Amino acid sequence: MYEIDNFKVSPINLDLEKEIKNRFHLNKFSYDILHRSIDARDKDDIKIVYRLIIDTTEKISGKNVKKYVDNTPKLTYPTWNSPSPVIVGFGPAGMFAGLYLARCGAKPIIIERGSRIEKRKEEINKFFQDKKLNPNSNVQFGEGGAGTFSDGKLNSNVKDPLIKFILNEFYLHGALQDITYDNRPHIGTDYLEKVVKNIRIEIESLGGTFYFNHQFVKTTKDLNVEVLDLNTNEIKTFKTNHLILGIGHSARDTFKYLYEELGLNMEAKSFSMGVRCEHNAKKINESQYGKFAKYLPTAYYKLATHMEDRGIYSFCMCPGGYVLPSTSEDGTIVLNGMSNQKRDGENSNSAILVDVKVSDYYKDNVLDGFKFQELYERKAFLRSNDYKAPANLMKEFLNGDVAKTERSIKTSYPHGVCMCDISDTLPDFVTDSLKKALPVFNEKLEGFTDDDAILISIESRSSSPVRILRDSSRVSSIPGIYPIGEGAGYAGGITSSALDGLKTAIKIVEDNK
Repeated sequence: MYEIDNFKVSPINLDLEKEIKNRFHLNKFSYDILHRSIDARDKDDIKIVYRLIIDTTEKISGKNVKKYVDNTPKLTYPTWNSPSPVIVGFGPAGMFAGLYLARCGAKPIIIERGSRIEKRKEEINKFFQDKKLNPNSNVQFGEGGAGTFSDGKLNSNVKDPLIKFILNEFYLHGALQDITYDNRPHIGTDYLEKVVKNIRIEIESLGGTFYFNHQFVKTTKDLNVEVLDLNTNEIKTFKTNHLILGIGHSARDTFKYLYEELGLNMEAKSFSMGVRCEHNAKKINESQYGKFAKYLPTAYYKLATHMEDRGIYSFCMCPGGYVLPSTSEDGTIVLNGMSNQKRDGENSNSAILVDVKVSDYYKDNVLDGFKFQELYERKAFLRSNDYKAPANLMKEFLNGDVAKTERSIKTSYPHGVCMCDISDTLPDFVTDSLKKALPVFNEKLEGFTDDDAILISIESRSSSPVRILRDSSRVSSIPGIYPIGEGAGYAGGITSSALDGLKTAIKIVEDNK
């Protein structure tokens, strides 16, 4: 078998098999895709770039040809010989910790305050339709975690061979195969529902037990874990030697307990705040791809700049996607973005975020970042005293004015928007930084400051404002407690969270031999 790198083809009338056959003069062969990306640096000559495996008995030669060597990580699953571990939270970190431990025979006990995916989807749709929020099961809480309703973007800046294993597991549990080789892989919210359910089913088949609609409330230092059944208000107790905390970045009540009552060591950390920006997807496609737009997937962008001592950047960009109400607390506005696998919505959206430094919010408590987030989330809600989100149009925002209504672009946000001065809902330094950065982004992506683009407030939970400290064995300041994932401050997105949960589980099993 041969590995072929930098195999470039035009997206127009693409027939990859024919291109391979003609380029290498082959008669009989099969192929697999290792990697795929779009090279759009030259708008007049955009190419799709592949790295391929070609299996043939015929000879292939060239500077980009070499013998294929499979370097996919092969995990082992040692036998578990301790009481069942308790995992709090079934987001990406808890999911992959649970999957690995289940395959080792650990029969994990998984606590999730939200509902299983089928019921969770009903509860989220109910909130979208009639604004009746379930504070324990929503876009933030429930099976699959917050990432389930965020497009399922799997690209990560983290380089680790285990990421290949993670992407393959998502594929084996129901995602489309292209996530295993795309440069910017995404599952799509519509497919994620099936994927997280199938991972749960495998864990159950291996003896794992799930407690949905159950909230972790406390633990003793010798790990007698108390859990509240949210349906009956009864307390269940589980004794374990390993308590794994994948609680996410929105479980503020749990963080308060862990720091102020249990005494886990934590530190305040930087995070980001900003707005969601909606553009017409077709215009973004044309700006990115020009005449090739109709032959390529809905366009993605990634933008960043630095103003004085702050970074401003796009985050969680959702091509052909939707802006979601993502609060987990009554009387607050929190935004997120999602898209389905086809990314065929009329608009594209992205968070445009500004760095928030510890010095911006810290007073006297490690948890002050949560208070800072909540302050502005409540200000956003009070602009309409409703779940309509504060918004302004690009032209008016940059000119210090307020638009009267939406124009050519209609928001995808299900509760609608309230046109206002959104600077009232943001820290001053965030508003100032946005006004400086947006024209810079337009220089990088023509049309970004389209007069009718909608800026919606507030995006405040892109990452956790705290880090639960742990040592090289991934253990917190209390023996037997393992903080994992984005909420604990060790990841940023689905893939890195899944990786952190997986590596923690591997370490736990190694140390348990």
